[in-house]
Amino acid sequence: IFFSILCHMYMRGIVPGYNHINITQRKRGKTMSNRLFQGIVHQMKDAIDRTIGVVDNSGVVICCSDLGKIGESDFVDMREVLSSDGVKVIAGKTFLAIGAQNHPDSAVFVDGNDENAANYARLISVSLGGIKQYYDVKFDRSNFIKNVILDNILQGDIYLKTRELGFNNEVPRCVLLIRTAERTEGSVSESMQSLFPDKNKDFVININETDIALIKEVPAKIESKDLEKLARSIVDTLSGEFYTQAVVGIGTAVEGIRDLATSFKEAQVALEVGKVFDTEKAIVSYDHLGVARLIYQLPTTLCEMFLREVFKRGSIDSLDQETLFTIQKFFENNLNVSETSRKLFVHRNTLVYRLEKIKKLTGLDLRQFDHAIVFKVALMVRKYLTSRETR
Repeated sequence: IFFSILCHMYMRGIVPGYNHINITQRKRGKTMSNRLFQGIVHQMKDAIDRTIGVVDNSGVVICCSDLGKIGESDFVDMREVLSSDGVKVIAGKTFLAIGAQNHPDSAVFVDGNDENAANYARLISVSLGGIKQYYDVKFDRSNFIKNVILDNILQGDIYLKTRELGFNNEVPRCVLLIRTAERTEGSVSESMQSLFPDKNKDFVININETDIALIKEVPAKIESKDLEKLARSIVDTLSGEFYTQAVVGIGTAVEGIRDLATSFKEAQVALEVGKVFDTEKAIVSYDHLGVARLIYQLPTTLCEMFLREVFKRGSIDSLDQETLFTIQKFFENNLNVSETSRKLFVHRNTLVYRLEKIKKLTGLDLRQFDHAIVFKVALMVRKYLTSRETR
């Protein structure tokens, strides 16, 4: 019965109550290992007629079938235990190291020094060691990806680590940056994990209190509209299940792990540019930023100079809100006077009068394509400068 429990938990990786813990930092990864160990030891205690547990490399009990012993130190010389190739009996307890063969970092202990104690120690060591290795690899892969997108790892080390962790470096991947209006809770992160359960292909990384990065493996030659559909499903899920408003920035699909940092930066730019120029959009793709991306990267002094040159006759601030609304609708209807007047519910001559008024104030005739382009860019530059002033 005892061996069946071990095999079942090991093969399926099931530890009730602990399988949804999110690992984001090495310290938290270690805590998770302790919780995994405790979950298994707790289930084993009814099958074993003695106290069992795990001690770390300093001799402190990190999990135990007797909960009162957790945190205690047995004052065992762990160097002797961790350097041993087999079971070690010390002070009436049987110890066996678990972890990497050359660098074990903890050990199983079983009360007693008989053959049954040794057999129990071996079985528990196999179970805990296998599960620890599984979660350590999972954590290392996520931590590695996080360091890559944040540009915290040398380019020369990426290739070696990619091979070591078993990544397929040939498949395209894309970064989607999900930003919530408020601080994200664990449930939001868990929801993202459940949406993308394949931990070998997709990675959900907590960047900060409001940002979650999804590193998604995508088919070759994927189109932007497909990524936008994926982003829409994320926004709808967060809104429907958690009443959390979110926006998603989409970077371009890249081949090779080392280029993920580029896709992540593009997703960041998409969110920042969208916050200025497309405030009503919940999905912003880097591929569709167009001239807005160029304006966003310009220095403010150059933008101010451009506005002075365009509006030599008069400032853009001299245009009232009604006139600016008319201009917006004129652009939305592709400079079509008849269609714009119909949408504004005004006579055609009224719209022509307004356009003439704009021409008189600014020197730009919006019915001419070249003038309209200049005016459109000028409006975007003004919007960008206003956003900078409010930061």
